[in-house]
Amino acid sequence: MTVLDYIKKVPKAELHLHIEGSFEPELMFEIALRNKIEIPYASIEDLKKAYQFSNLQDFLDIYYAGANVLIYEQDFYDLTMAYFKQCAKENVLHTEIMFDPQTHTKRGIAFSTIINGIQRAREEAETQFGISSLLIMSYLRHLSEEDAFETLRQSLPYKHLIKAVGLDSSEKGNPPSKFQKVFEASIKEGYVPVAHAGEEGPAEYIYEALDLLKVARIDHGNNCLSDSKLVDRLVQEKMALTVCPLSNTALRNVDHLNNHPLKKMLDLGLKVTVNSDDPAYFGGYLTQNYISCIEALDLSLDEVKQLVRNSFEYSFLSEQEKKKFLERI
Repeated sequence: MTVLDYIKKVPKAELHLHIEGSFEPELMFEIALRNKIEIPYASIEDLKKAYQFSNLQDFLDIYYAGANVLIYEQDFYDLTMAYFKQCAKENVLHTEIMFDPQTHTKRGIAFSTIINGIQRAREEAETQFGISSLLIMSYLRHLSEEDAFETLRQSLPYKHLIKAVGLDSSEKGNPPSKFQKVFEASIKEGYVPVAHAGEEGPAEYIYEALDLLKVARIDHGNNCLSDSKLVDRLVQEKMALTVCPLSNTALRNVDHLNNHPLKKMLDLGLKVTVNSDDPAYFGGYLTQNYISCIEALDLSLDEVKQLVRNSFEYSFLSEQEKKKFLERI
């Protein structure tokens, strides 16, 4: 079996996916029309053309504009269900989905509207496709810690539906330390902490995520490679990194996929996983991220098997559930 055949067929897990970032242009137009909302693009083609970014902020601007069309529970259901249908096509059996409540509550959408729509899709995907999923509620780092506390408060009635809290949006100038108190409070409420760190920000942000936010996993983490002590620590602590290759090239954090550090990270013994981040915007869902890396970095079958194993092993599933999935691969 070739490496490419293997990755298409094998059961996979995805640990770094923003549900708002899986918003395909066709669905965005459909919902905009349904909700009678103007979007600043004349056609689906125009919108696709706008998906050329030179940095994280370029992308975030269009990401937030797209999210504006999401108003009703049905919209959040449709968005999430579209992603699950893609998972079913690609044999993604477990996914840990990030959602950004503040992107919506700031526009006057109730927290309940967002989570009820997503939850309905989760339940249906489990019944219909056998896909298991967990939710990660992400705080927006360009907003204040007080705003994040408000989101934490709003989430408490739905605590049983949410596994973890994360930290995303504009990284530069918004260090993890800005959110230390809200992470402490979130952990007290039983949420597992994760954070984006070292995507555009320095290695220092990764240290802060580990030491101040007490994270159980680092999202991205590429810039750990600038600090060999940090790399040693991450290896020693078996701290998983949810790496997003096509996202890194789309946002120009890596100039070309041939130069992506994924293989180097594996060689150093880092617990890396492959993920799609915001697939509608960055040119591919999970399988495409694997295929592109296999081709650009000449990954061996053993390396790809390791990445697939990592995706289940460093998930937030119970040990028993992990074992069940690992036996299937």
